[in-house]
Amino acid sequence: MTTYQKIIPVANEILKKYDLCDHCLGRLFSKQLYLSSNKLLGKKLKKNSKSAQRCYICKNLFENLNYFLSMMIDVASPYSYSSFGLGATIKPSIIDRDDTIRSRYKLKGIDGIKTDITKELGKSFSKKTKKKFDTLDPEVVFTVNLKDEFCEIRSKSLTLSGRYVKPIRGFLQKQKSCLNCSGKGCRICDFHGIQEYDSVEGEISQFLFKKLGGTTAKFTWIGGEDKSSLILGTGRPFFVKIQNPHKRNLRVKSVNLEHVQVNNFQIVTDSPKKPLKFNSLVEAKISTSSNIDSKLLRKLKNLTKKPIAIYEKSGKRSEKRVLSIKYKKSDDTSFTLFFKFEGGLPVKRFVTGNDVSPGISQILDVSCKCLEFDFHDVEVK
Repeated sequence: MTTYQKIIPVANEILKKYDLCDHCLGRLFSKQLYLSSNKLLGKKLKKNSKSAQRCYICKNLFENLNYFLSMMIDVASPYSYSSFGLGATIKPSIIDRDDTIRSRYKLKGIDGIKTDITKELGKSFSKKTKKKFDTLDPEVVFTVNLKDEFCEIRSKSLTLSGRYVKPIRGFLQKQKSCLNCSGKGCRICDFHGIQEYDSVEGEISQFLFKKLGGTTAKFTWIGGEDKSSLILGTGRPFFVKIQNPHKRNLRVKSVNLEHVQVNNFQIVTDSPKKPLKFNSLVEAKISTSSNIDSKLLRKLKNLTKKPIAIYEKSGKRSEKRVLSIKYKKSDDTSFTLFFKFEGGLPVKRFVTGNDVSPGISQILDVSCKCLEFDFHDVEVK
C-alpha cells in the first residue's frame, strides 16, 4: 500500500467531522508525500466530498490572501530592495483549531497554519513583484497582521563609510539628541533622534535622510575634535548606520554640504565591532606663561622616547605614543607644534599635563595652554 493510499482513510475521517478548505486539508498530509502544493493535494483528497461550509480551521482565510497581498505591495512602494522576509499574526482561535485536529488525528511533523499562510503570501508576493523570498537575510521584512488587518514593513539597516573635511571653525562634531526621546526617535523629531542639524553629524544625517530615507543615524567616529578645530587633508573617517532606509544605493561619492565636505562615501558590510587604531597628525598653537627659547623647545623631542600615560576620572589608565614631533617658535611666549600621535591622546590635556604624563608643560617646566589645534591627517592603521 502506498503512502497516499494510507492517508485517504484518515483524510476521509477528518472530512466526515470537519469542513476543511483545500489548503488546510492538503497541509495535513503534503509532507508525508513530499508535495509542495497543499492546495492541489487537498483538492485531490476532497474529490468525493463537497461542502458549502466555511473551513473549520481558517474560516476561508486563504481565499482572502490577495487582500493582504495588496497591502504588502502598497506599504512596500517607497522602498528599494531585492529580497524580502515575511512574518504573520493570525487569530489565536485559528491556531487552536489547527492544533485540535493535528492532536486528535496524531498528525506530526507538519507545518502549522501560520507557516503555511506565510509561505503562500511569500510565494504570491514574489511572483507579483519578482523579488526574492529570503528567510535568512532579507533586505526588508513584512509583518502582516491578518487578525487586525494591517501590514508593516521594516528594512535592514544600511552602513556607510566616508571621510569629512571641516574647513571652518566653530562647528561641532556631534549632534545633541532630541530632548523628548533622548535619541531613540519620536514624533517630535520625526523619528530621527535629533531635532537640529547644526553639526557635522547633523549635516551628514540630514543629507542621508534626504537621499536614502530612514529613521535614526548612528555614527561611529574615528577620533574626535574640538568645536574650534579644522579637519584638513583627506579628512576624518567615520561610519554611519541608517535604520530602516527606503533606498539601498547612494549614487554620490562626494558632496559639499554647508559646513563640511564628505568624500569616499561607500556602502560597507557593517561598522567596526572594535575601536579602530589610527594615527593623527595635528598642528597645535600653544602659549606659555613665561619666555621660552629654542634650546628649551628641543626638550620636546624626548616625548617620542616613551609612551604617554593618560589617566581618566574613572580610574582607567591608558598609554599612547607620540610618533614624531616638530615645533616652530612664534614669539617669546608662543610656539606651534606639529606632531603625529596614536589616536586617543587628548591634545589639550597633553599640553597642560592635566592627568597626562609626561605632558608638554612638564617637559618644558613651563605652564602651557593650547589655544587651538587642527587635524592635517587621520590615518587608519
